[in-house]
Amino acid sequence: MRCLNCHEIILHQVTWSNLFSPPSDAIICESCFTQLERISMPQCSICARPMARGKICKDCERWERDESWRGILEKNVAVFNYNEAMKNIVARWKYRGDYILIEMFKYEIQEVFQLHFSQQDLLLVPIPLSQERMSERGFNQALAIAALIKAPVREVLTRIHGEKQSKKSRKERVNTENPFQLLEQVSKPVLLVDDLYTTGTTLRHAAKLLKEGGAPAVYSFTLVRSG
Repeated sequence: MRCLNCHEIILHQVTWSNLFSPPSDAIICESCFTQLERISMPQCSICARPMARGKICKDCERWERDESWRGILEKNVAVFNYNEAMKNIVARWKYRGDYILIEMFKYEIQEVFQLHFSQQDLLLVPIPLSQERMSERGFNQALAIAALIKAPVREVLTRIHGEKQSKKSRKERVNTENPFQLLEQVSKPVLLVDDLYTTGTTLRHAAKLLKEGGAPAVYSFTLVRSG
């Protein structure tokens, strides 16, 4: 088996516990995996930003001071920090169409989901791409992540085409019009799924529509916490 990231042969470390049944399903080598940074405590209780002290980061304080956004998003849970190693992987996966790379994180995604949400009856809603962006990339990265989680998935949002969020400043993102439309009402708690949490604007726009459409609570799950 070769590592999906660096393509080097994966050499399994043999221990007494796996001597007669060594692991055979690893698809990322130890060298590549150790370059990634798992989100750890302490972190912001709303967005999962790593922080030295306090319960809520300054960005979330700004969101919560605004009455129109207060409580819209219960909390975001993320798996990895957006370091250089992860940036390179995301660029290949998201923008160069290397779809299979998401399989490297299947166990971590499932583990974090089970840790935070296994006791809740949630509906997974992937953040949608516009038709134009979908044509460019060939797949929706949020749906690819949601497909790895063992929970019901429903695509109840659609997206209007616009400028890439990565090209906008924080102020431009916050002040942009809601790019989503709700296709059907949802009566149960929702877990929004996306690849990156940056400013939280995209997730909050989607969460606002879902709550207006009947969802009693909206959480989010992202592969990466950026910023």
